[in-house]
Amino acid sequence: MSRVLQLFVGLALALLAGCGKQEAKIPPPQEATGSAAAEFCGMSLAEMEGPKGQIFVRDQATPLWFGSVRDTLAFLLLPEFPKNIVAVYVTDMAKARNWEHPEQGAWVEARQAYYVIESRKLTAMHTAEAVPFSTEAAAKRFAAEYGGRVVRFTEIPRSYILTDEAGTGS
Repeated sequence: MSRVLQLFVGLALALLAGCGKQEAKIPPPQEATGSAAAEFCGMSLAEMEGPKGQIFVRDQATPLWFGSVRDTLAFLLLPEFPKNIVAVYVTDMAKARNWEHPEQGAWVEARQAYYVIESRKLTAMHTAEAVPFSTEAAAKRFAAEYGGRVVRFTEIPRSYILTDEAGTGS
């Protein structure tokens, strides 16, 4: 078989393999613009310190923005909010060098992150935060310095996210 024919057959098979599949395209994380506002409080993200979150809802090109990871996770848990979610990203504090204003490009898929809960670091609104990291080693270093414990996404207690008393830090 000639090289051109092999390439043509390979391309045709690849195209046929994709026919009939309607896979949802997972959008990559976006960077907040100056006009991005937190979903729950309406404050400008630029004014809020600490890690943030973004959630993509099906058929919406832009994400919903959250001024804290705790708010991002609360949105996922509360029944009154949409459940047609296609992607969730949180600030990867393993890549961020600045707690107050983490650098652009420091995102991790929320379900893949390691979280430090019950630490002394708080959200911009002075409530408990679930601080995300892309690596367990970075999460452990943070916990050693600021207290708290390292958990995975599915191990974060619902009560830690949805109650006011959750880990007020010091």
